[in-house]
Amino acid sequence: MGLHQVDSRGGAIALPDDGGPLSYTVAAAQGPVRLRYIAPPDHLRGYVGSLYLFSVSADHYTDVTRADCPQLRIMLSGAGDYHFQDGAVVPTPQLCLLGPTSGATRFALKGPARVLGVSLLPAGWVSLHDQDASQLADRLRDLTEDRGGAFAALRDRLHAMDETDANAMADLVWTLLGRIVQPLRKANWDLLAAVDAWLVGEGSPRIEALSEATGLSQRQLARLTNRYYGAPPKLLARKYRALRCSARIALDGESWQQLCEEAGFYDQSHFIREIKHFIGLTPHQLQAEPSAVAQLTLLRRSLGGDVAVLNRLS
Repeated sequence: MGLHQVDSRGGAIALPDDGGPLSYTVAAAQGPVRLRYIAPPDHLRGYVGSLYLFSVSADHYTDVTRADCPQLRIMLSGAGDYHFQDGAVVPTPQLCLLGPTSGATRFALKGPARVLGVSLLPAGWVSLHDQDASQLADRLRDLTEDRGGAFAALRDRLHAMDETDANAMADLVWTLLGRIVQPLRKANWDLLAAVDAWLVGEGSPRIEALSEATGLSQRQLARLTNRYYGAPPKLLARKYRALRCSARIALDGESWQQLCEEAGFYDQSHFIREIKHFIGLTPHQLQAEPSAVAQLTLLRRSLGGDVAVLNRLS
C-alpha cells in the first residue's frame, strides 16, 4: 500500500493537497504537517536536488528525519533545535547550512513554523562551502554573514511571502544560487557520476566495484568521498542501502524480511539496527506507523526524472 492512499488502519497518511504539484499534507496528532517539493531548473540540476517548503501549525512539534545530504535551510518563522545522532543538540540559526548527516536526526520546533530548504548535491556543496564535507557532518553553520549578506537579503524577501507564492520564492532562490555555483573540472564531474552510480546501482555496494570503476585506490576514494559526500565509501554504502530499503518498505509496501535477504544484511537484527540508525524508525514502524516527516521525505522519490537519482533517495 503506497503512502498516497488512505490507510485502512486509520493512521495519518501523507496525501496530495491543494498546495500545488508535489505538495503533501499529513494530519498528524500535533497538527497538519505540509511539505511541497519544487524541482530545480535545468542549469542547476547538477548542483542541487529539490527545493522544499515545510510547515507545521503546532506550537511545538518534534520528529525525526533520516540521514540525508547537505541542506540549505531558511527559517521563515518559528525556531528549533537539532538533536544529532552523536548526542549534540544545536539551535538552528535562521540561515542554516546543515552538513551531511550520518544517522537519523531528531528536531524540535517551536511554531507555528515555516522552513524553506534546498538539498545540495556534492557539486552544490563545493560551490557554497568549499571545505571537506566530513568536517561539517552532523553539524551546521550560520550563513547570515556569508556572500556579503546575500543570504540574509534573500531571507528578508522570502519572509514577506507565503506558500501561495511558492514558485516566485523558488525563483528568488534559483537566481541567487545561479550566481554562486561554479563549474567543476570534467574529472570531478566524472568522479561524482561514478560514485552516484555506485551508490544507487548496487543492492549492497562493494568498495572494490567503485575502485575498479574509477581506477582509484580505496585510500584515494576515502579522501574524495569525505570531501564531496561527507563520509568514506563504507559508511556511504551503508547509508544509501538503508535509504533505498526504507523507501521500498514504506512506499512500495515490500516485505522488510525479504529485503533483508536481498540487500546483503547479516540477519534481521542487523537489518533492524541499520534502518533504525539511518532512518530513525524500525522496519515495522516504517511499514505500520511511519512518522509524518518520514512519509513526507520519502515522497521525494516522486520527483522522478527532474531530480538526480541520488537526491530522490536522500
